[in-house]
Amino acid sequence: MTKLELKVVNVEIPEGANVIIGQSHFIKTVEDIYEALVNSSPHLKFGFAFNEASGPRLVRKDGNDPELTEAAVKAALNIGAGHIFVIYLRNGYPINVLNSLKMVPEVCRIFCATANPLQVLIAETEQGRGVIGVVDGYTVLGVEGSKEEEERKQFLVKIGYKR
Repeated sequence: MTKLELKVVNVEIPEGANVIIGQSHFIKTVEDIYEALVNSSPHLKFGFAFNEASGPRLVRKDGNDPELTEAAVKAALNIGAGHIFVIYLRNGYPINVLNSLKMVPEVCRIFCATANPLQVLIAETEQGRGVIGVVDGYTVLGVEGSKEEEERKQFLVKIGYKR
C-alpha cells in the first residue's frame, strides 16, 4: 500500500519581487521560459528554476538576475516536486508575462502568481512529491464597499493600469 503524507512548504519571496509557480513537462522549458520572460520587457529582472522529474533529476536554472535565480533554485529545491518551476520577477508584474508563459508549449499549469505570503501544499509518496495547490495570502475578511471599490480603482490608476 502506498503511503501519502501532506506537507506545507513556505516560499520566501525576495523584497520587491513577485513569484510564479507552475508545472511543465520537458527540459526545453528552461530555454522557452527564458525567451518568454526576456521578450516581455527590456526592464524585467528575473530568475527561475525547473525541477526535472526523470534522468539526472537536477534543478535547471536561468535568468538575468543572480539573486532572483538563486532564490528560485532554493524554492524549487524546498518544493522538491518534479516538473515544477519557480520564477521570481522584479521591474514587472506577473500580469505582464502570464499570457506568454501560458503559451510556452511545455507549460501545463500555473499554480500562482503573487507577492503575498505563500505556502505550497505538497503530497509526498514513496515515488516522490507533487504540488496539490497553494495558499496565497490570507483568509478573506469581508466584501468591499463603495469606499474600497474607489480605492481599488485609484490604485489601478496609480500603478498605470487604468486612466
